[in-house]
Amino acid sequence: MKRIFAFVLISVSILGRVSSQQQAYFVDGYHGGVYGHYPMWVTQFMTDKLSQYPEWRIGLEIEPETWDTVKVKEPVAYNNFRNIVTDKRIEFTNPSYAQPYLYNISGESIIRQFEYGIKKIHQHFPDVTFTTYSVEEPCFTSSLPQILKSFGFKYAVLKCPNTCWGGYTAAYGGELINWVGPDGTAILTVPRYACEELEENSTWQTTAWGNSEAYLKACFDYGIENPVGMCYQDAGWKNGPWIGHGNKIRNNSVYVTWKEYIEGKSVGSTSDNLHFSQENMHINLMWGSQVLQKIAQEVRISENKIVMSEKIAAMATIENNYTPLETSLDEAWRTLMLAQHHDSWIVPYNRLHKNRTWAQEITLWTSKTNKISDNIIKEAVKTYDSENGSLSRNLSFVKVYNTLATKRSELVTVSLPATRVRQGLAVYDSKKKRISSSFRYEGDSICLTFTAEVPSFGYATYSLQDEKPNKETYSSVKNNPKGDYILENDMYKIVIDAAKGGTIKSLIAKKEKNKEYIDAANQYCFGELRGHFYEEGKYYSTADSRAKVTVLEDNGLRTIVKIEGSISSHPFTQIITLNSGQKRIDFDLTVDWKSNVGIGEYKQGSNWRDNRRAYVDDRFKLNIMFPVGLSSPKLYKNAPFDVCESNLKNTFFNTWDSIKHNIILNWVDLVDKDETYGFTLLSDHTTSYAFGENYPLSLTAQYSGIGLWGMDYKITAPLKMKYAIIPHTGKWEESHVSTESNKWNEPLVVSLLDKTATEDKSYFDIGNSGYEVTAFKAHGDDLIIRLFNAEGNTSVQKLKFGFPVSSVEEVDLRGNIITENAIDKNSISLSIPHFGIKTLLIKR
Repeated sequence: MKRIFAFVLISVSILGRVSSQQQAYFVDGYHGGVYGHYPMWVTQFMTDKLSQYPEWRIGLEIEPETWDTVKVKEPVAYNNFRNIVTDKRIEFTNPSYAQPYLYNISGESIIRQFEYGIKKIHQHFPDVTFTTYSVEEPCFTSSLPQILKSFGFKYAVLKCPNTCWGGYTAAYGGELINWVGPDGTAILTVPRYACEELEENSTWQTTAWGNSEAYLKACFDYGIENPVGMCYQDAGWKNGPWIGHGNKIRNNSVYVTWKEYIEGKSVGSTSDNLHFSQENMHINLMWGSQVLQKIAQEVRISENKIVMSEKIAAMATIENNYTPLETSLDEAWRTLMLAQHHDSWIVPYNRLHKNRTWAQEITLWTSKTNKISDNIIKEAVKTYDSENGSLSRNLSFVKVYNTLATKRSELVTVSLPATRVRQGLAVYDSKKKRISSSFRYEGDSICLTFTAEVPSFGYATYSLQDEKPNKETYSSVKNNPKGDYILENDMYKIVIDAAKGGTIKSLIAKKEKNKEYIDAANQYCFGELRGHFYEEGKYYSTADSRAKVTVLEDNGLRTIVKIEGSISSHPFTQIITLNSGQKRIDFDLTVDWKSNVGIGEYKQGSNWRDNRRAYVDDRFKLNIMFPVGLSSPKLYKNAPFDVCESNLKNTFFNTWDSIKHNIILNWVDLVDKDETYGFTLLSDHTTSYAFGENYPLSLTAQYSGIGLWGMDYKITAPLKMKYAIIPHTGKWEESHVSTESNKWNEPLVVSLLDKTATEDKSYFDIGNSGYEVTAFKAHGDDLIIRLFNAEGNTSVQKLKFGFPVSSVEEVDLRGNIITENAIDKNSISLSIPHFGIKTLLIKR
């Protein structure tokens, strides 16, 4: 990240020296790239300085795509550096394609970041190896050990002393620890020491940034025999060796690479195991700001689309040998990975080009990913079009694809021209059985809704007939004498309080023993939108005024109501959708801001060095509030390849040095103390949540005001976001919350075909294992399947293939064979640790 400040190195003579009998070490290096800042002179500069100072060492965290540009623009410098790139004084420590934060994206995205990044670096420097993971920014997440080990890494570093603007890891331990991930994988790690304090009068550093006398004394006093400091300079800084050179190196420190330090200078091993929780990540970005919200939504949409396109393409590969252009998929992943760059999220207003900011580039990048993904799905679906099964009475066929490896029964909607229908519409499954459906006219089209029963990782086929519809009338929405609106279907009974802004005063889950989920005695309303408008010095809420409720659809299969109200003088619209047989209740929120208003704790000044910050206490932001009737609930939240049980009493903080983990990736879940009833909240983007004593679970919806580096995060467009809730029984594993979240993120794909075979098919079935299929893709003539054990069933599971398989090999993330799985009747037996991932190479 390009700094707007410069560090002035303090004279060595002022700092003094540590005892000559005590040796300190220092890891220097560079961070950046063609997107995150990398002037073209830097390549030759590094080569020259390494030649000038033989004692110097550097770790490199350079965006892999940078070398494409350097090769073209600075060929001489490129070749000079290429000649020394395997020198033991150089270590590549972060090969991820775009240096993402990791905690804010999907686990599969993390794997692709490393996969594509390593491949790109090896295109330029084939002999480079990757031993230690180390970064300048807080680019960590709890599941990293198993990912790193599978890519061949031996060590990791949890320090980021010089760039803690967006957060830092918890201080823990001494010289070395074993960082243990949620699946049990451990990697030898240099931590942010327990004695490595946050720097005084700073909001971006720990004390390890320069090997000061005070830092080293604290380390020696703590019992660290071989302390090490670190600074990855931004590419473009002209300091050369960061803490001096020759006989003027600060406090007689010795430059080392991380590999050199861990293997030859440190104690080398430890019995200190840190079971690293996601809450060991103390991180904070501009959650709720309009620009970050839009970025997070765009990235989430693209993450979902691209894995779905790979999966549907793989089905077509199995069925008809369809193969998408590998270059197209590579480009789709490339643009998504760039959108996941850490600078995308922390400095979205910085300009990458003269006329475009990071935020604007992300819109272009994710749009490209989406376009390629949509085209791949469209092409793959076309391969199923055939003459087989065509019936003269058919209007057309509907093929419904399921990209999850568990069977699903869900409502789907398809649109077709009204001119093709004379009497009405009837839907028949592949067994020629008529199924319940509903349709309505929308201009020149007919919108058809029906319940699709789709096998695991496969498709179901339906035929549409021009027939008179069954004469049925539905009315699942009623009014009571108080003017409330009552929505009721086979799953829920919901009472909407129009007098209080369309908030929900009762939510009864019929399948959960008619449990009432609303805490009626709470001072806040369920679904209330509430925030502190600091320019007026007061809180406003949608519950302050009456709302208008309109029924948009009510046909026995689906009930949709629109709520229109206001918060202060700003109109909002909320659409609530109930689907028959569906646990999830969907919400679509829009706030049509009339102007930029300040929302947060107070009007922050422009001094970005202040420890006290107005934009971090989510209780003052615009929140969607969920006061649920659960006794002393515990909170769980998912993370990449992990689910974390929160140990926080609350999520509230207001200073840089007191950050708490309050991140919702896909979902958070509450369960009462008896683990009898639970409540899940799903978000359409990575953001923050609030929760604590006397404050209900709330989802951050909007912040407006001064933020990082004094930037004004304004409201310039309507707020648009989607969220969902799932009342359930038992803990999140028992109620399959993770699977329900995946259903929301990977909806059934519907295709209208003129001709196709009327059949249903499953290509892969995981049974009741609770596994997730995070990837299923063509790999040359073979297939790759990646599985994640979210729900914790560690017993041996039988996985069934719906196509002929000749061999199945478990491979690591580099493609090396770990073991071969025996095939029995076209199925394999497999066990995966809780939160573990396994990658299978399938040969047909």
